[in-house]
Amino acid sequence: DRIQALQHPRFALYQEHAHFVSPTTIQAGPHRLSAKAYIIATGSVVSYIPIPGLEEAGYLTSDEALELETLPESMIVLGGGPVALELAQFFSRIGVVVTLIQRSAHILSGSDEDLVRPVEAHLQAEGMKIYTNTQIQYVDRSKGQKTLHFLHQGQKKEVTATSILQALGRRPNIDGLNLEAAQVAHQTNAILVNKDMRTSQPHIFAIGDVNGGYEIVHIAIEEGEIAGWNAVHPNLPPKHFSDRLKTQVVFTDPQVASVGLSERECLDRQLPYLVASYPFNDHGKSLCLGETYGHVKVLCHPQSGEILGGHIVGPEASELIHELIAIMYFRGTVHDLLRIPHYHPTLAEILTYPAEELIGKLPRM
Repeated sequence: DRIQALQHPRFALYQEHAHFVSPTTIQAGPHRLSAKAYIIATGSVVSYIPIPGLEEAGYLTSDEALELETLPESMIVLGGGPVALELAQFFSRIGVVVTLIQRSAHILSGSDEDLVRPVEAHLQAEGMKIYTNTQIQYVDRSKGQKTLHFLHQGQKKEVTATSILQALGRRPNIDGLNLEAAQVAHQTNAILVNKDMRTSQPHIFAIGDVNGGYEIVHIAIEEGEIAGWNAVHPNLPPKHFSDRLKTQVVFTDPQVASVGLSERECLDRQLPYLVASYPFNDHGKSLCLGETYGHVKVLCHPQSGEILGGHIVGPEASELIHELIAIMYFRGTVHDLLRIPHYHPTLAEILTYPAEELIGKLPRM
């Protein structure tokens, strides 16, 4: 238990609500404490989205959805991000009639479109109704039913269900910290930090969801390690956070996993790249498993062949992505990926096919 670990004699643990009273002092319940450095790691909370009638009709948050003791007959899921999709498929598979409403042009709006289409197709094949490119208008309630009124591609639509799951995202948890007293800069509810994880006050650090970066556990851990080092070594060169290996996994079926740059990011940053992909429906092991949705995609530098990003939608994507993470950690190339022995028949060997194609596109050395 993590709380028990912190009750070790080497720690002084205060289980209190805390807030700043100055840049160097906090109030933790009845205790006033001062320190040379602070690390803010208060996480995130469910975002409040002002939709007319939603409060009156009632809704579930992602925090509450898994605490249900009675299964709803039907559910409207608001949102198209990882949490929305994972919970939508979960409820659909245990018998709830699910309709998903997404504001953007496609689900997982931050991902390349080719990565999310197989997920969307599979969810629809399982019976889920999905509306993208929508504009929510209002919610009303009658006889225990909740009706969402919205525009879909400019046309008025409505859908009725017994419950609504609001999964439109989370926001940094800074309420009650009194950041103004600490003179810590923040905007759009997120604490501003640099690559050292320092806030506008050099001795105050903010890590994890509260700084508005990546809502991913292992990234928060890495940021915490960087902040901890920098906090206790103020006279040494600071350690920096880099998102070169940023990784995300969505635990739908099929799974989605990404590391590094997407095609969209390369285009936005005007970075040259080469790309190749290979489908699971033409791969021996996935055909044997009956897992034919999706593909793997690899991006590399057009001269050196260094792998810039990797994306997998399909069976065991959350496991397969780690080979690409490891190669990218050491700044490996598509030549390295192809040279590594891959046992046959395995899912992992599918990564060698885009590597081989990319090598054919690289200039001869």
